[in-house]
Amino acid sequence: MLSSISPVGEAARQQRWSLTVAAYVVGSAGAGTGTGALLGLLGSAGWGLAGGMPSDGSVLLVVAGLALAGLVLDATTGVPSVHRQVDERWLTTYRGWVYGVGFGAQLGAGVVTIVPASIVWVMWATALVSGSPLAGALIGVVFGLVRSVPLVAAGRVRTVAALRRTLATVDRARKRASLVTRLGQLVVAAVAVAIVLR
Repeated sequence: MLSSISPVGEAARQQRWSLTVAAYVVGSAGAGTGTGALLGLLGSAGWGLAGGMPSDGSVLLVVAGLALAGLVLDATTGVPSVHRQVDERWLTTYRGWVYGVGFGAQLGAGVVTIVPASIVWVMWATALVSGSPLAGALIGVVFGLVRSVPLVAAGRVRTVAALRRTLATVDRARKRASLVTRLGQLVVAAVAVAIVLR
C-alpha cells in the first residue's frame, strides 16, 4: 500500500496525497469502529444467551488464552486468512478519495484482505468477548488508526529515490516489527493473567 499511495504515486496520478490519505484514515478508522462495535454487540448477545457476562477475570483469561494461541499459530501453521488483496485497478479507475476510503475500509476491517498475523484475530476476538459495543468500537478504532500509520508516515516522500529508500527501510524493519508485535501480544497475555492473579 505504501508504494501505491505515496506522495510520488498520487502526484503521478494527478491526485492530492493529503486528501487520499485523509480518506484512507477515515475509511480505516470507520471500518475498524464499525466492525469492533458489531462484534461487541454480538458478544453482548452471546453473553446474554449464556446467562450473563462472566467476571472480568474470566474475560481476561480468555483474552490471554487467545493471545497465546495466536502466538502458537504464528510460529507454526500460520493464521486463517482470505487470500485477497485490495484491487489496485481502483488506483487508475477512481478518484483518490474514493480508493482512499475503499482501501482504508478494507484494511481497517482487518479480515477481508490477507491477515498477516494473529494479532488481527486477537483484536477482533477481544472486541467480541468484551460483550460491549462501546468497548468493541474503541478496540476497533485503535486498530483502524494503527493500520493507517504507515501511509501517514510516508508524507515526506517526494521523489522516486526517497520512495525506494523508504520501501527498503520498511522491508528491513519487517522482522523487527513482527518481533515487537509478538512481544506486545505476549505482554498483553501476561498482564491479563497478572491482573487475574493479583
